[in-house]
Amino acid sequence: MASEVFILLNFTRRTILIGGTSYAGEMKKSIFSVMNFLLPPRNVFPMHCSANVGHNGVSALFFGLSGTGKTTLSADPSRDLIGDDEHGWSAEGVFNFEGGCYAKCIKLSKKNEPQIWNALRFGCVLENVTLDAHTHIPDYNDDSKTENTRAAYPVDFIENALIPGLGGHPRNVVFLTADAFGVLPPISKLTPEQAMYHFLSGYTAKVAGTEAGVKEPSATFSTCFGSPFLPLPPKTYAEMLGRRLREHHAQCWLVNTGWQGGPYGVGKRMDIPYTRAMVDAAVEGELIKHEFEIEPAFGFSIPKTCRGVPPQVLNPRNAWPDKAAYDKGAEDLRNRFAKNFENFDVPPEVKAAGPKAQR
Repeated sequence: MASEVFILLNFTRRTILIGGTSYAGEMKKSIFSVMNFLLPPRNVFPMHCSANVGHNGVSALFFGLSGTGKTTLSADPSRDLIGDDEHGWSAEGVFNFEGGCYAKCIKLSKKNEPQIWNALRFGCVLENVTLDAHTHIPDYNDDSKTENTRAAYPVDFIENALIPGLGGHPRNVVFLTADAFGVLPPISKLTPEQAMYHFLSGYTAKVAGTEAGVKEPSATFSTCFGSPFLPLPPKTYAEMLGRRLREHHAQCWLVNTGWQGGPYGVGKRMDIPYTRAMVDAAVEGELIKHEFEIEPAFGFSIPKTCRGVPPQVLNPRNAWPDKAAYDKGAEDLRNRFAKNFENFDVPPEVKAAGPKAQR
């Protein structure tokens, strides 16, 4: 073994061995890996995403790795929650695999995440959360054990959970990334080809506490936003995504919940209220009606305005005091994207949809 933790799956024997960890989440992710193997031949697209539905009946999906805001942004008081982590997209629509939620709760507050805050009550299981010795009140700011503190609870602990967890074909698909370089726009509108490119890339930052030994965010690429859980070739899942986006005329968005105005240590983390305002406008069908411009560093279409968000926030270069430093950071990230994508077997139009390396 190359590490202290192991998760071993044997599809023939239908056996899973988990060792070296006390996180209950390893069980659900193991079964998710099995679903990623069994469902594509049945024409069901398995997805590492959360899902919700508006009061108009229109569904939305939220892809992203741990720490990007997948659970936070899908728990929206104005929309009904289908599920927070694992779903399938069939010929009938989307459906939840789990029936429960597994939320990060470090620095949890009622102000920023009221839905999750209210769900943490009797019957919820807390992992690595410190309790006051006398009052037994949880201290969600205490990271003495780990920053990857967790709360597991039934999906109906969310006040507006949809039971059963079924929804129609989504009109909007959101990719969430926590960009540690601080150069990606807060929200971008993607073409189907760009969506396939960035789905395969699965770019984000490893957030402190999510993995052992990670003390500060660093750039990483996790294919299809869930590389450890994909037993089939990545092209299988990307083609399923592209086909469904076109068949159901779904719009894909790339949302940066990471840093702005500079890289980690210089800039600041994107304000949750701004991110929520942009995501709300996108999934409710408002943002698509706005005027867009092409952002030159990555070729993204970005909105010029969005209700509830200052205009200077929408263009990442405008948020940097040092424009030359932004250009250098953007060039570095473009090169990382291009290098990561070199070995993917995809049609030319998908490869051409990504940012180009600079020589």
